[in-house]
Amino acid sequence: MLKAIIVDDEPLALDVLETFIERIPDTITLVKRCSNAKEAMDVLATEKVDLMFLDIQMPQMTGVDFLRSLQNPPMVIFTTAYSEYAIEGFELNAVDYLLKPISFERFMKAVNRASEIHELQNQGEIPEKDEIETDKEFIFVKSDKKLIKVKYDDIIYIEGLKDYVIIRMEKGRVITLQTMKSLDVKLPSKIFKRIHRSYIVNMDRINAVMGNMIEVYEKGDIKHLPIGKNYREELLKLINSNRL
Repeated sequence: MLKAIIVDDEPLALDVLETFIERIPDTITLVKRCSNAKEAMDVLATEKVDLMFLDIQMPQMTGVDFLRSLQNPPMVIFTTAYSEYAIEGFELNAVDYLLKPISFERFMKAVNRASEIHELQNQGEIPEKDEIETDKEFIFVKSDKKLIKVKYDDIIYIEGLKDYVIIRMEKGRVITLQTMKSLDVKLPSKIFKRIHRSYIVNMDRINAVMGNMIEVYEKGDIKHLPIGKNYREELLKLINSNRL
Protein backbone atom coordinates (compact mmCIF):
# COMPACT_ATOMS: atom_id res chain seq x y z
CA MET A 1 0.00 0.00 0.00
CA LEU A 2 1.17 3.50 -0.84
CA LYS A 3 1.59 6.04 1.95
CA ALA A 4 0.94 9.53 0.60
CA ILE A 5 0.90 13.18 1.51
CA ILE A 6 -0.87 16.03 -0.28
CA VAL A 7 0.87 19.39 -0.58
CA ASP A 8 -1.38 22.22 -1.76
CA ASP A 9 -2.24 25.71 -0.54
CA GLU A 10 -5.85 25.41 -1.75
CA PRO A 11 -8.23 23.77 0.80
CA LEU A 12 -10.59 22.64 -1.96
CA ALA A 13 -7.78 20.84 -3.80
CA LEU A 14 -6.77 19.13 -0.55
CA ASP A 15 -10.37 18.04 0.01
CA VAL A 16 -10.73 16.60 -3.50
CA LEU A 17 -7.55 14.53 -3.33
CA GLU A 18 -8.30 13.34 0.20
CA THR A 19 -11.76 12.19 -0.94
CA PHE A 20 -10.25 10.32 -3.89
CA ILE A 21 -7.71 8.61 -1.61
CA GLU A 22 -10.46 7.53 0.79
CA ARG A 23 -12.25 5.78 -2.09
CA ILE A 24 -9.35 3.32 -2.60
CA PRO A 25 -8.19 2.40 0.96
CA ASP A 26 -6.63 -0.88 -0.22
CA THR A 27 -4.27 0.95 -2.59
CA ILE A 28 -3.29 4.18 -0.86
CA THR A 29 -3.54 5.80 2.55
CA LEU A 30 -3.18 9.47 3.48
CA VAL A 31 -0.43 10.29 5.97
CA LYS A 32 -0.92 14.06 6.07
CA ARG A 33 -2.41 17.10 4.36
CA CYS A 34 0.09 19.95 4.00
CA SER A 35 -0.68 23.52 2.98
CA ASN A 36 2.90 24.48 2.16
CA ALA A 37 6.39 23.13 1.54
CA LYS A 38 7.53 23.69 5.15
CA GLU A 39 4.79 21.43 6.52
CA ALA A 40 5.63 18.80 3.93
CA MET A 41 9.32 18.95 4.81
CA ASP A 42 8.50 18.29 8.47
CA VAL A 43 6.37 15.27 7.56
CA LEU A 44 9.02 13.82 5.25
CA ALA A 45 11.57 14.12 8.04
CA THR A 46 9.49 12.06 10.49
CA GLU A 47 7.21 9.79 8.44
CA LYS A 48 7.67 7.17 5.75
CA VAL A 49 6.13 8.59 2.58
CA ASP A 50 5.97 6.72 -0.74
CA LEU A 51 4.07 9.26 -2.82
CA MET A 52 3.57 13.01 -2.76
CA PHE A 53 0.79 14.88 -4.56
CA LEU A 54 2.49 18.21 -5.07
CA ASP A 55 0.96 21.46 -6.29
CA ILE A 56 3.32 23.50 -8.46
CA GLN A 57 2.02 27.02 -7.84
CA MET A 58 2.33 27.71 -4.12
CA PRO A 59 3.36 30.86 -2.22
CA GLN A 60 6.88 31.23 -0.77
CA MET A 61 8.21 28.07 -2.46
CA THR A 62 6.87 26.43 -5.62
CA GLY A 63 6.40 22.69 -5.86
CA VAL A 64 9.19 22.48 -8.43
CA ASP A 65 11.66 24.32 -6.17
CA PHE A 66 10.59 22.21 -3.20
CA LEU A 67 11.17 18.96 -5.07
CA ARG A 68 14.58 20.15 -6.26
CA SER A 69 15.54 20.86 -2.63
CA LEU A 70 14.95 17.26 -1.53
CA GLN A 71 17.86 14.84 -1.50
CA ASN A 72 15.78 11.65 -1.42
CA PRO A 73 12.27 12.61 -2.52
CA PRO A 74 9.39 10.14 -2.66
CA MET A 75 7.57 9.55 -5.92
CA VAL A 76 5.78 12.70 -7.03
CA ILE A 77 2.55 13.37 -8.89
CA PHE A 78 2.34 17.06 -9.73
CA THR A 79 -1.02 18.84 -9.57
CA THR A 80 -1.69 22.27 -11.03
CA ALA A 81 -4.24 24.36 -12.90
CA TYR A 82 -1.62 25.50 -15.42
CA SER A 83 -0.68 23.14 -18.29
CA GLU A 84 2.38 25.21 -19.21
CA TYR A 85 4.21 23.78 -16.20
CA ALA A 86 3.88 20.18 -17.36
CA ILE A 87 7.28 20.01 -19.02
CA GLU A 88 8.99 21.14 -15.80
CA GLY A 89 7.25 18.38 -13.91
CA PHE A 90 8.37 15.62 -16.23
CA GLU A 91 11.92 16.99 -16.33
CA LEU A 92 12.06 16.18 -12.60
CA ASN A 93 11.02 12.56 -13.23
CA ALA A 94 7.53 12.99 -11.86
CA VAL A 95 5.36 9.87 -12.02
CA ASP A 96 2.53 11.88 -13.54
CA TYR A 97 1.02 15.32 -13.96
CA LEU A 98 -2.61 16.00 -13.04
CA LEU A 99 -4.32 19.07 -14.43
CA LYS A 100 -7.01 20.62 -12.22
CA PRO A 101 -9.92 20.05 -12.01
CA ILE A 102 -8.87 16.44 -11.51
CA SER A 103 -11.24 13.61 -12.39
CA PHE A 104 -11.27 10.41 -10.35
CA GLU A 105 -10.54 8.38 -13.49
CA ARG A 106 -7.40 10.40 -14.22
CA PHE A 107 -6.41 10.24 -10.55
CA MET A 108 -6.69 6.44 -10.60
CA LYS A 109 -4.49 6.17 -13.68
CA ALA A 110 -1.75 8.15 -11.96
CA VAL A 111 -2.04 6.19 -8.71
CA ASN A 112 -1.92 2.86 -10.55
CA ARG A 113 1.26 3.96 -12.29
CA ALA A 114 2.83 4.95 -8.97
CA SER A 115 1.70 1.67 -7.40
CA GLU A 116 3.34 -0.31 -10.20
CA ILE A 117 6.63 1.54 -9.76
CA HIS A 118 6.44 1.07 -5.99
CA GLU A 119 5.89 -2.66 -6.36
CA LEU A 120 8.84 -3.06 -8.72
CA GLN A 121 11.09 -1.08 -6.41
CA ASN A 122 10.10 -3.25 -3.44
CA GLN A 123 11.04 -6.29 -5.49
CA GLY A 124 14.47 -4.79 -6.00
CA GLU A 125 13.79 -4.03 -9.65
CA ILE A 126 14.15 -0.51 -11.01
CA PRO A 127 11.55 -0.11 -13.76
CA GLU A 128 12.85 0.76 -17.17
CA LYS A 129 11.28 3.75 -18.89
CA ASP A 130 9.54 1.42 -21.38
CA GLU A 131 7.95 -0.72 -18.65
CA ILE A 132 5.66 2.00 -17.32
CA GLU A 133 3.73 3.82 -20.10
CA THR A 134 3.94 1.33 -22.93
CA ASP A 135 0.85 2.84 -24.56
CA LYS A 136 2.30 6.34 -24.80
CA GLU A 137 2.93 7.33 -28.42
CA PHE A 138 3.89 10.98 -28.08
CA ILE A 139 5.72 13.56 -26.02
CA PHE A 140 4.94 17.19 -25.25
CA VAL A 141 7.76 19.60 -26.08
CA LYS A 142 8.00 23.17 -24.84
CA SER A 143 8.68 25.56 -27.73
CA ASP A 144 7.66 29.16 -28.46
CA LYS A 145 5.95 29.51 -25.06
CA LYS A 146 3.64 26.54 -25.66
CA LEU A 147 3.63 22.76 -25.32
CA ILE A 148 3.70 21.07 -28.70
CA LYS A 149 2.52 17.48 -29.05
CA VAL A 150 5.04 15.47 -31.07
CA LYS A 151 4.17 11.91 -32.12
CA TYR A 152 7.02 9.42 -31.95
CA ASP A 153 6.24 8.13 -35.45
CA ASP A 154 6.70 11.62 -36.90
CA ILE A 155 10.24 12.04 -35.55
CA ILE A 156 13.05 11.23 -37.99
CA TYR A 157 15.95 12.19 -35.76
CA ILE A 158 16.92 14.65 -33.05
CA GLU A 159 19.94 16.91 -33.29
CA GLY A 160 21.67 18.47 -30.29
CA LEU A 161 22.96 22.03 -30.46
CA LYS A 162 24.53 23.18 -27.17
CA ASP A 163 21.59 23.66 -24.77
CA TYR A 164 18.98 23.22 -27.49
CA VAL A 165 17.72 20.27 -29.50
CA ILE A 166 16.12 20.24 -32.92
CA ILE A 167 13.45 17.59 -33.46
CA ARG A 168 13.44 16.86 -37.18
CA MET A 169 10.17 15.67 -38.69
CA GLU A 170 8.76 15.19 -42.18
CA LYS A 171 6.51 18.21 -41.79
CA GLY A 172 9.00 20.55 -40.16
CA ARG A 173 10.99 20.85 -36.98
CA VAL A 174 10.62 21.82 -33.32
CA ILE A 175 13.39 23.62 -31.44
CA THR A 176 13.37 23.38 -27.66
CA LEU A 177 15.59 24.24 -24.71
CA GLN A 178 16.56 20.73 -23.68
CA THR A 179 19.61 18.50 -23.32
CA MET A 180 20.27 15.37 -25.34
CA LYS A 181 20.81 13.44 -22.12
CA SER A 182 17.39 14.29 -20.71
CA LEU A 183 15.67 13.40 -24.00
CA ASP A 184 17.60 10.14 -24.23
CA VAL A 185 16.20 9.18 -20.82
CA LYS A 186 12.60 10.17 -21.61
CA LEU A 187 12.22 8.67 -25.09
CA PRO A 188 11.36 4.94 -25.34
CA SER A 189 14.51 2.93 -26.10
CA LYS A 190 12.51 0.47 -28.21
CA ILE A 191 11.99 3.25 -30.75
CA PHE A 192 14.87 5.71 -30.36
CA LYS A 193 18.63 5.16 -30.21
CA ARG A 194 21.44 7.53 -29.33
CA ILE A 195 24.02 7.14 -32.11
CA HIS A 196 26.23 10.14 -31.41
CA ARG A 197 26.63 12.79 -28.72
CA SER A 198 24.65 15.09 -31.04
CA TYR A 199 22.12 12.68 -32.57
CA ILE A 200 19.24 10.44 -31.51
CA VAL A 201 17.54 8.55 -34.33
CA ASN A 202 14.18 6.85 -34.76
CA MET A 203 15.20 3.26 -35.53
CA ASP A 204 12.26 2.84 -37.90
CA ARG A 205 13.61 5.74 -39.97
CA ILE A 206 17.05 4.24 -40.63
CA ASN A 207 17.30 3.43 -44.33
CA ALA A 208 20.86 2.06 -44.40
CA VAL A 209 24.09 1.76 -42.40
CA MET A 210 27.39 2.45 -44.12
CA GLY A 211 30.59 2.29 -42.10
CA ASN A 212 30.36 5.01 -39.48
CA MET A 213 27.26 6.63 -40.96
CA ILE A 214 23.55 5.93 -41.06
CA GLU A 215 21.22 7.03 -43.83
CA VAL A 216 17.77 8.51 -43.29
CA TYR A 217 15.32 10.36 -45.53
CA GLU A 218 14.48 13.93 -44.55
CA LYS A 219 11.88 15.70 -46.67
CA GLY A 220 12.65 13.46 -49.64
CA ASP A 221 16.42 13.97 -49.46
CA ILE A 222 19.02 11.52 -48.21
CA LYS A 223 20.66 12.62 -44.96
CA HIS A 224 23.77 10.99 -43.48
CA LEU A 225 24.29 11.03 -39.71
CA PRO A 226 27.55 10.05 -37.99
CA ILE A 227 27.83 7.14 -35.58
CA GLY A 228 29.96 8.06 -32.55
CA LYS A 229 32.57 5.53 -31.47
CA ASN A 230 31.05 5.34 -27.97
CA TYR A 231 27.66 4.36 -29.43
CA ARG A 232 28.71 2.19 -32.36
CA GLU A 233 28.95 -1.17 -30.60
CA GLU A 234 25.51 -1.01 -29.02
CA LEU A 235 23.91 0.25 -32.24
CA LEU A 236 25.47 -2.47 -34.37
CA LYS A 237 24.48 -5.10 -31.84
CA LEU A 238 20.87 -4.01 -32.17
CA ILE A 239 21.08 -3.89 -35.97
CA ASN A 240 22.71 -7.34 -36.18
CA SER A 241 19.94 -8.82 -34.04
CA ASN A 242 17.48 -7.78 -36.76
CA ARG A 243 19.45 -8.69 -39.87
CA LEU A 244 19.00 -11.70 -42.17
